Amino acid sequence: MITVSDRSAAGLREDRGGPLAVSLLRDAGFDCADAIVVPDGAESVQAALRSAVAAGPGLIVTTGGTGIAPRDRTPEGTARVLDRELPGIAEELRRRGLADTPLSIISRGLAGIVDPGTLIVNLPGSTGAVASGISVIVEIAPHVLDQLAGGDHA
Repeated sequence: MITVSDRSAAGLREDRGGPLAVSLLRDAGFDCADAIVVPDGAESVQAALRSAVAAGPGLIVTTGGTGIAPRDRTPEGTARVLDRELPGIAEELRRRGLADTPLSIISRGLAGIVDPGTLIVNLPGSTGAVASGISVIVEIAPHVLDQLAGGDHA
């Protein structure tokens, strides 16, 4: 779990999205390390993702930096790491987010695979988007991870 936020990284704002995501993932049975916080920007996101992938988890979730503010570059940093995008996941995150806010359609978050077996999903930074997004991830991640491990199609 990686929170992307200049203010949280500088200690100016509490990270609420990362700990919420960790709690929800753990409640769903995922073995999840505590969230780390990195500043906004493509380079910091890319470095954090590469470090996380090297540690070997099957699932990496980011929160924050998916909007249109000048430093919102989480999708750009993520794109540099992904081997294959899974656009349907990002589309579903935006679709479900519409129940909370019409602004969900401006989230630019990505989802995809780093070969051989890591799923990365970008979530917006709000706690509502995190809660909604984790519900999508919990539904699809087991199947995606099984497929990456060579499982048969369901």
